[in-house]
Amino acid sequence: SVQAVAVWGKKAPSHSITAIMITDDQQTIVTGSEEGQICLWDLSSELKISSKEILFGHTASVTCLAKARE
Repeated sequence: SVQAVAVWGKKAPSHSITAIMITDDQQTIVTGSEEGQICLWDLSSELKISSKEILFGHTASVTCLAKARE
């Protein structure tokens, strides 16, 4: 199977968050959803959150997120 990446406009799709994490640089929030989506959110230094990308293709809820190390 092939997983797809989609970028949306100013309004993010509905997303029942079941998992959340923030990157080490504190500029991106990653959320997993009950619907099987993973969303990326930009976090500004003023703590404003804006939608960035949605990854979909999971057939089950995303209940855990983990960072990969180099």
